[in-house]
Amino acid sequence: VQLQASGGGLVQAGGSLTLSCAASGRSFSRGVMGWFRQPPGKEREFVAGIIWDGGRSAVADSAKGRFTISRDKSQSMVHLHMGGVEPEDTATYFCAASGTPVSRFISLASVKYAIWGQGTQVTVSS
Repeated sequence: VQLQASGGGLVQAGGSLTLSCAASGRSFSRGVMGWFRQPPGKEREFVAGIIWDGGRSAVADSAKGRFTISRDKSQSMVHLHMGGVEPEDTATYFCAASGTPVSRFISLASVKYAIWGQGTQVTVSS
């Protein structure tokens, strides 16, 4: 099972960007799909998550009102829609899956996610 993140790049402050995460390989229980980010020199932090089957989502306070997460079950993809980006959003963004068969809660802890994709860099210029 592999997760492939894409869509990163350079964007001006106030602009928008959409990141996508595609799953490939054998079928697996996605559970919760999450987006995390790791700014330079800082720890990885939760950005947004969505329960694959139920569709309920959560967004970190730092991104609330600016970012949304969505899933496309037909394409097996998860998207992070980033709007009103700020220089503080500059980071490497990772998608992850909890891999749990039944998920009722969206964990903010990276240790709860078993499957990770490679990062995609987002740089916001001021």
